[in-house]
Amino acid sequence: MAEAKKKQGLFARIGKWFREMRSELKKVVWPTGKQVFNNTLIVIVVSIIVGIIVGLLDMAFSAGVLGFLGLFG
Repeated sequence: MAEAKKKQGLFARIGKWFREMRSELKKVVWPTGKQVFNNTLIVIVVSIIVGIIVGLLDMAFSAGVLGFLGLFG
């Protein structure tokens, strides 16, 4: 029967985790300031457009429901 590996101590595991995390963060390609600005602008514009569409649909459905209820009221 194979002998089980001895478990590392808590601080050794924490240290290993930080070393591995640091190694992985070196591989990350970070966006430039211009890319961040452009992406932020796109998110804001799309959010406004979706908000307008949802607001218009809400008004249309509200009017439809009120008109439907008015037939029976």
